[in-house]
Amino acid sequence: MAQTKVHRKKRQVAIFIIWMLLWEAGSESIQYSVLEESETGTFVANLTKDLGLRRGELAARGAQVVFKGNRQYLQLDPKTYDLRLNEKLDREELCGSTEPCVLPFQVLLENPLQFFQAALRVTDINDHAPEFPAREMLLKISEITAPGKLFPLKMAQDLDVGSNSLQSYMISSNPHFHVLTRNRSDGRKFPELVLDKALDREEQPEFRLTLTALDGGSPPQSGTTEIQILVLDINDNAPEFAQELYETQIPENNSLGSLIITVSARDLDAGSFGEVSYALFQVDDINQPFEINAITGEIRLRKTLDFEEFQSYHLDIEATDGGGLSGKCSLVIKVLDVNDNPPQLTMSSLLSPIPENLPEIIVAVFSVSDADSGQNQQVICSIDDNMPFLLRPSVENFYTLVTEGALDRESQAEYNITITVTDLGTPRLKTQHNLTVTVSDVNDNAPAFSQTTYTLRVRENNSPALHIGSVSATDRDSGANAQVTYSLLPPHDPQLPLGSLVSINADNGQLFALRSLDFEALQAFEFRVGAADRGSPALSSQALVRVLVADANDNAPFVLYPLQNGSAPCTELVPRAAEAGYLVAKVVAVDGDSGQNAWLSYQLLKATEPGLFGVWAHNGEVRTARPLSERDAVKHRLLVLVRDHGEPPLSASVTLHVLLVDGFSQPYLPLPDAAAAEARADPLTVYLVVALASVSSLFLFSVLVFVAVRLCRRRRAASGGGCSVPEGPFPGHLVDVSGAGTLSHSYQYEVCLTGGSGTGDFKFLKPIIPNFPPQGTGKEMVENPTVRDSFLFS
Repeated sequence: MAQTKVHRKKRQVAIFIIWMLLWEAGSESIQYSVLEESETGTFVANLTKDLGLRRGELAARGAQVVFKGNRQYLQLDPKTYDLRLNEKLDREELCGSTEPCVLPFQVLLENPLQFFQAALRVTDINDHAPEFPAREMLLKISEITAPGKLFPLKMAQDLDVGSNSLQSYMISSNPHFHVLTRNRSDGRKFPELVLDKALDREEQPEFRLTLTALDGGSPPQSGTTEIQILVLDINDNAPEFAQELYETQIPENNSLGSLIITVSARDLDAGSFGEVSYALFQVDDINQPFEINAITGEIRLRKTLDFEEFQSYHLDIEATDGGGLSGKCSLVIKVLDVNDNPPQLTMSSLLSPIPENLPEIIVAVFSVSDADSGQNQQVICSIDDNMPFLLRPSVENFYTLVTEGALDRESQAEYNITITVTDLGTPRLKTQHNLTVTVSDVNDNAPAFSQTTYTLRVRENNSPALHIGSVSATDRDSGANAQVTYSLLPPHDPQLPLGSLVSINADNGQLFALRSLDFEALQAFEFRVGAADRGSPALSSQALVRVLVADANDNAPFVLYPLQNGSAPCTELVPRAAEAGYLVAKVVAVDGDSGQNAWLSYQLLKATEPGLFGVWAHNGEVRTARPLSERDAVKHRLLVLVRDHGEPPLSASVTLHVLLVDGFSQPYLPLPDAAAAEARADPLTVYLVVALASVSSLFLFSVLVFVAVRLCRRRRAASGGGCSVPEGPFPGHLVDVSGAGTLSHSYQYEVCLTGGSGTGDFKFLKPIIPNFPPQGTGKEMVENPTVRDSFLFS
């Protein structure tokens, strides 16, 4: 049951070796012949010519000569690829008495895989002389033996075969005996002595004859032994066996000492002449694995049998009585094969590593064999079922291991394959052969980025060559096919100077900013990076990189109003009748940064008279903190601080001049020439003037007349107030704007606000220089430490 389950789990190629004698259509087995004992390197054949191949094709296709087992009797000349002897061959060692002595082999060619069946016949030479098992034989013959009686003698052995083997026997010249040459059932020749003339013990009690064995070689070789013949007194009955020929069978794995058979002979004489003893006729035979009990005739095993070495044995048994007479019989023992030899696997070629992505690659070529016979010699081959490989039977006992389909190195780079060869004997024996096959890489995977889009954030004003981030791509291949090189791809926007903005390390994908970035000039930009491997052909992929420039607080607030016009400053005129909350002016400022860095707050930093004016923290409006009175000074100077919310915060300051006037209801306008000068100084003024002129020239004329009339009235007024900056307490530079960042200059502004309107509208006025008396203006400007980022009164 367990064996059945194993077979279900494995892919088997159940093709018997004897069924694998199929061959390519039209091909025949080629047989070569060589004399035994030929020197190593002896030329055997021109294999290229015999196989009908082109010159050099054997070398190009990796020709191999494969024999059964691990012996390599032939070799291919590395230069000419002629077939030559690899070693001296001894026919008797290779084949024993088997004739002809044929050693089959295969010629294996690759690309494409091809087999050629061939055989090497080892021809016998007469290199062995006949040899008797003993130098002397003893023969006892009764004097009453009648002429014509035959006496079997011990035969000689000759390891050669065919005509070189033992052919005949001859005996030295004498008047009483001659010798006959007989053939045994196994083909061997043995001598028999024939009595030609009656013996007379009293005349000659003993004979010494020389027996010679001759082979058929040229020249013939011979071996001799001496026969001592003793003439016995009357013993008229010789022992006789119950059978002339005994036959039995014995398994090759019988244990030593086991009983094979019992032979029996009887002698009709009485007394010592009737007592029989047994002996093997040729006990000195080197291949004799048996022994006999001299008294009982039991034949037992004294040496291990091997069916693969000898399949049968022929024994001659002699029974001798007390008077010296003997009888003989023959015993044929057949050795039965048992499944005692596991199959053998001989690897002819192995391809490792094998390339991926190619189907049906021949990985290995091997042959299988089993030294047993019959069903014990039949084998099946199999590999594990979960492997992407197939076993295919080829010629005779060869198999090829091929890939079932294209392999993927990235899925599995190495395979451990177990080839199992099992015979069909009982019990079944198996051999396992392990192969390790690696898969070589093919550049079939492009690099893959860890992200399709990378977002990098860089704070502006960075130092050049700053590492701003990295991209990463991996390649599932190996070796050079997995080595990734990074590069910048041309941007979609041709106006983007990518080459001067960033660079990339080709080896590790690190990105660097080449110069300092300015958020106000470039808030973000995108580009693509490529990753290419070093395979052939190279494969590549790309990813998008988005760089966001983070704003740094590098721009201080910039005051737009009050404006610097390069002329004498303008003073805001406020009627003394103004109530609390009266809008004096509005400070307008911008910040080139963004976000929190551009959030502005306003603060009254210093004032001539603290508590009289205040500044709204969020919109920069300057308003009266309380109703004005006659006790308040005429001239006031306000220092307004504008601060952003960056880290660290940057600021700018501007100075406003405020003049308190009596009976003021409308602001003074600058003279036309002053307005024109301011328009030239500032583009915004120019735009406003052009706009006003385009609306109505009549309106402008009316305004100018109105202003001129008011000015004339003012000059006649006894109080002497006006829209001017008098000399005296105010220094030449009325407004100091100082701060960090881009605002590092001092500014002077002249500002006039429409009195009593309560609105934030403003106009740019020409400086007016009234003649103020020096008294009543001596109040010192006092710093207001209590004002914060909101509208406060002191």
